[in-house]
Amino acid sequence: MTSAPELTVIQVAVSDPRVEPLLRELGDEYTARYGGDARTELARYPDEEFTAPHGGVLLLLLERGEPVAGGAFRRYDPTTAELKRIWTHTAHRRRGLARRVVAELEREAGARGYRRIWLTTGPRQPEARGLYLVSGYTPLFDTQADPEALGLLPFEKHLGTDATSSSADTTDATRTTSSADPDPTDAPTGKASAR
Repeated sequence: MTSAPELTVIQVAVSDPRVEPLLRELGDEYTARYGGDARTELARYPDEEFTAPHGGVLLLLLERGEPVAGGAFRRYDPTTAELKRIWTHTAHRRRGLARRVVAELEREAGARGYRRIWLTTGPRQPEARGLYLVSGYTPLFDTQADPEALGLLPFEKHLGTDATSSSADTTDATRTTSSADPDPTDAPTGKASAR
């Protein structure tokens, strides 16, 4: 039996060169699903909103030093973090990595004192919708309605005490664990942000 490769969770700046594949693939995926040029969406928020001094973070999951998944949050309000840019590299999908990113972001948000997470995803991202539902997020829209008719699909999750109790030391920006089991929700999530 082969052991699963270790995953390292790191906090990085948007300018880190290891983030470039995330942004490139997200841009390509958004463009394929929605048309137009997605770079405007990706540039909507200043990079500093994803840094600790501004209440945010950008995390990458590295496998053998290479980014395989990532995501971020920004400060939405004093008690709420907004998830953004949840991504899994196309060569590493269906392994539970997006779910792992969401869990790591929740843990970090709880450690920073946020009590709620809010996000939106686009109507042409059923994988993202599925990911948030199985991750315990409450849809703030009619799940029986046609997603295209709704436009943005908002979700929220209230963080309990367990979100912070299992948190790693927030002064350490790197953690290593073994890879997650395969997960059918870990498909192209596209984005966890407003379209």
